Amino acid sequence: MPAHRRADGHGAPASSRPGRARAARATPGTLFGRVSKHASRSAGSPWTFAFALAVVLAWLAVAPFFRFSDSWQLAINTATTIVTFLMVFLIQNTQNRGTEAIQIKLDELIRVTEAASNTLLDLEELDEKTLELHRRRYERLAEIARREQQTPSERIDHDTASGATHHAGTTSVPRQSTTSH
Repeated sequence: MPAHRRADGHGAPASSRPGRARAARATPGTLFGRVSKHASRSAGSPWTFAFALAVVLAWLAVAPFFRFSDSWQLAINTATTIVTFLMVFLIQNTQNRGTEAIQIKLDELIRVTEAASNTLLDLEELDEKTLELHRRRYERLAEIARREQQTPSERIDHDTASGATHHAGTTSVPRQSTTSH
């Protein structure tokens, strides 16, 4: 694979991608990143679930000693609120790391696939309007690919329902409005 971008948009090296250099494994990461990675692994373990279940069962077991008081209820409500509040950030961090890793892997697949267009790299950085244009383009390509897989009788049935017409081996599909509501 050439180390430069060719005129057709193929062959850009991963190192030329802005914002992706931070994915290197050699850097230890931030303290928050390391702690959240460890905490997310721990929080998802069966042992953590068993511990949480044991806490709830212990809380229920001491209920008669506190006569099911407001303080007894407040203790578990406060604890669960704090844990939930902290878990929101932990889950978001884990989701962000996972999404970034998947995006980098997809970008690399696009980069090394000869027939793919490198213009699709970093789509996640584009505005909503531009993303919508790309989405519509790929919906049209998917529809064409599905039509190529259909038998002639399936095409006729589909075209009759959609209002498309056939002329000398070609298909004309009615235009749809591109304005959004």
